[in-house]
Parts: sequence; structure tokens; C-alpha cells
Amino acid sequence: MNKRNLFLKHVAQTSALPLMLDVDKAEGMFIYDQSGKKYLDLNSGISVSSLGHRHPAVIDAVKNQCDRFLHTMVYGEHLQSPQVIYAKTLVADLNNGLDNVYFVMTGSEAVEGALKLARKHTERYEIISCADAYHGSTMAAEALRSDTQFTQAFLPSIPGIRHITFNNELDLEKITCRTAAVILEPVQAESGVHPPKNNYLKKLRQKCNETKTLLILDEIQTGFGRTGHLFAHKKYGVVPDILLISKSMGGGMPIGAFVAPSHIMKSISTDPMLGHITTFGGHPVSCAAALAMLQTIKKDDLIEKVLEKEKLFKSLLVHPIIKEVRSSGLMMAVELTKRKYLKHVVSKSIEIGALIDYFLFNNRSFRLAPPLIISNEQIKMACKILLQAMDYAFSKYKK
Repeated sequence: MNKRNLFLKHVAQTSALPLMLDVDKAEGMFIYDQSGKKYLDLNSGISVSSLGHRHPAVIDAVKNQCDRFLHTMVYGEHLQSPQVIYAKTLVADLNNGLDNVYFVMTGSEAVEGALKLARKHTERYEIISCADAYHGSTMAAEALRSDTQFTQAFLPSIPGIRHITFNNELDLEKITCRTAAVILEPVQAESGVHPPKNNYLKKLRQKCNETKTLLILDEIQTGFGRTGHLFAHKKYGVVPDILLISKSMGGGMPIGAFVAPSHIMKSISTDPMLGHITTFGGHPVSCAAALAMLQTIKKDDLIEKVLEKEKLFKSLLVHPIIKEVRSSGLMMAVELTKRKYLKHVVSKSIEIGALIDYFLFNNRSFRLAPPLIISNEQIKMACKILLQAMDYAFSKYKK
């Protein structure tokens, strides 16, 4: 059996139509298949590879840590320098009272830990999330989804979940003294990149303060410079009670965390002890990679260049089938005038040599989330490919 058939037979599938790009290597902005064809990566593995692929600083950090030690004990028991140094660096950069980092492996696990922490700290059980949001695929994270057509396949779900609509100020009245936490993304991603409007996040923060409800901001996609600030909550002028991070955090290595003030975080370590535990959370190799990633985006001024690159993308993405380009930094959604164009734009772009992707809850838009290292020349190359793909899609239906 060839590799394709072995993949389909033995690797668990998430859908009936996997992309099945046969990866040989990846370097910088490009992924190469087994035939040697290169693809400009405009996805970053869904906002993961913000430093591109195999960044030298990350590779060196991984190799150096591998020469010292790998896993030694479940998280929270041994004093491990990579965890301590990274946590100290991160909270110094946050500089907003979020001074305690609980390391996990994935974004979904960060969500799970944060929900447990919120319920334990507030002694309430109601959780409010936004419609058309995605926070992960574990049971509690999945329960936050609003699309019952999907979630009904996994019922019964956890109790106490309610939904509001992002940017709808009237819905804020649903937050009451019974609400343990509101969890949302500062820029809603999977609905097709919708930034907050009319000081929505500040009004949400005020309502949470009034009801003593914890505000959990899911910055798993928006974090580490994606929106033009280190974190989007800094861009929009709010401070959460619990911050969720992952994806680009490890420079390509698996790691995540939920971050909170010490007086909140300690709730999960007593009555009972070990309120949340994880075997591989804060793996020393991943923490070393994460530190290298954080130091590099600051040293190379990558965040300061994001808004300029966003502007260049938007100036070049002009086409008759483009209805709108929504963005917050290098987190972008290109909405097309007709739904039928989308699959042709995505497939043709990949065929020509640029990797783009769909959104979960928007069937008219394609996703752009390139590595932050993308150059202006590469942006021009990317837009040339995208416009060519849009020409093709338009020609398919032109009378």
C-alpha cells in the first residue's frame, strides 16, 4: 500500500475529505511536497507557525533542551527552569496583574482548565459563550458551541451553558450574578474574523465587574502578535481575569496555558488538592521553544510590522468577486460575493501554490493568517496567486 492508502487506513480521520498534502519538508514561509513543489503558507497551520517553519531560534532552543532533560515528572511537581523562565518572561510582558501561568498542552486543555477554575473560584456554574465561536473539541470546550446541529451528536452536554451574540450590547444583560464566567475571543475567528465594535469589549468588562463574573479571553488564535499587538486585549484596551494562549506560543511545538492573577489561580490547588492536573503540560522542550518564540518576535520587531503588512494585503486584494476584507492585523477573512466561488478559489490557490483555508462558520470567506515573518514581496506574490485563483473562480460562472 502506498502512503496515501496507509494514511487513510491507519491514521484516524477528521473528515471524509482531508487535504492530503504529502509533506516532505518545511522552511520559512514554504511547505514542500514529495515532488518538490513548494507552497506559500498563508495559514500558519491555523495561526500556529507565526515565525514560519523551523525558525533557527526555535530549533536551537529545542536541541539545547533535549541535551539537558525531557519529561521528568507530571506538571507542577518538579522545578524546571524552562517553565520558570518562560512564566517570568510572559507575566513581565503582560504587566497587568495576570501573574500566574498554568501550563498545558493544547488550546482545548487551556479552555477546560479555565472553565474549572472559574466555577471553583466563583462557586457558580453558569458559563456564557458567544454564538458561532469555537473554543476546542473536548467535551466542555465543545459544549460552548452554539450550533446544535453539530453538538447534538454528542449529547448530553455539560449543563449551564448560555449564549450571547458577539458585538450585541443588548445581550450583555444576560450576564448576571449567577454567571461564573463569560468566555469569548477578542476577535471572533471562525465566524470569519469579526473584530469588536463600539467599545464592545470594554462594555463587556464593565458588565462582568458589576456582576462579579470572570472574563475569560480566548487568545489562542489572536495571541503573540497576530493582531498587531502582543495580545489583542491590549489592542482593545481590556484586561481579562483569565487569559487563554496556545497555537503560536510554541513556535511550532505543542504548548498552551491559562493565565490568571495568583489569588484566582490558587483556587484550583486547594479544596481539593490537584484540582487540575496534566502529565505533559509545560513540557520542558516546548517551554524552551516558547521562550525562543517570544524573545524572537520581540527582538525582530515582528509585531510592529504587522499593521503595515495588513495594509499592504488589503490594498492588493481588489477583485470583482471580493465583497469585503475583514481583519485585525494578519488575521484576515476575504469574503466573496457568492458562496459558489469559495471552493474554486481555495482549491485553485492550492493548485497554483498558496495554502489558504476555510472557516468553520462562514461559507463565503477564506482565511488568511500567514506567518508574521512574511515579507512585502511575499505578500505581493501571495496576492498575485489569490487574484489568479479568483479570476478562475469568476470564469467558472461567467455567462
